Amino acid sequence: MSEDFSLIIHGGAGALEQIKREGNETDFVKSIHGILEGGRDILSAGGSALDAVEHCAIQLEDDPLYNAGRGSVLNEYGEVEMDAAIMDGQTFQAGAVAGLTAIKNPTLLARKVLEKSEHVMLIGKGAREFAKFCGLPRMSNDYFVVDSRIRQWREAQKVGRMMLDHEAAKPSQKLGTIGAVARDCAGNLAAATSTGGIVNKRWGRVGDSPIVGAGVFADNETCAVSATGYGEQFQRTVLCKMIADFVYFQNMDAQAAALAGIDYLVKKVQGLGGVIVIDRNGKCAVGHSTSGLIYGWIEHGGESLCKLA
Repeated sequence: MSEDFSLIIHGGAGALEQIKREGNETDFVKSIHGILEGGRDILSAGGSALDAVEHCAIQLEDDPLYNAGRGSVLNEYGEVEMDAAIMDGQTFQAGAVAGLTAIKNPTLLARKVLEKSEHVMLIGKGAREFAKFCGLPRMSNDYFVVDSRIRQWREAQKVGRMMLDHEAAKPSQKLGTIGAVARDCAGNLAAATSTGGIVNKRWGRVGDSPIVGAGVFADNETCAVSATGYGEQFQRTVLCKMIADFVYFQNMDAQAAALAGIDYLVKKVQGLGGVIVIDRNGKCAVGHSTSGLIYGWIEHGGESLCKLA
């Protein structure tokens, strides 16, 4: 098969000093590399971009290092509540879920919404009923909750506010969300984004991750994008679609569009976060307004690379 495929994944943006202080960099690098190689196996065998981003997002959800699926942060009730979306750049079909509990892999359910539902987004109880109809596995809250998230939640409750993933009562911030974008050997693009949201979140809050155009977007004519950061800021700027518009209207490549998008985010709402992008030509790019981003990529079938910076 042709090796002309590209893939990029992310594990969140923010200040990564805490990860470095705790000496967890090796764990993240090993995780990112392993997931990229799994995506490579799919794409090099002629698999679709949609299958590749679904696979990578599910692997990221299963790894408790990340704020998605198992390892998600806790809401005000000490429960995990998740959002996810996936989009096919060839057909413009998309599936999304929000306010989701108990379902092991939100991205898998989002793919089912894309394929088996006439809707784009399902939420809460209805999403769980649809998951049951599709035969997807349910897990108890204990499966999702890890010790580090309990400590975060207690800190947040102590100071009486919502907090970002890995944010201590004082300093460092890691804006949790995971994502994957891919271009397959046929030239088709796809994107997926998944998150557990923000620590101690209240009132049924939903961020940008499951919203097409804000936290995820894919269009074969332009690019595929996944975002991570303060969800409200990405919603207000519809940032992923804005990046695709830079490609469409100004003929930018992935890197120029990613940087232009982040400039727009900062200019309009002083936004904090990052994006990963693959354009229609298979070029990979990142942009972020935070001091760090966890990501890895394979461009045009080349070596898998990882960066925490």
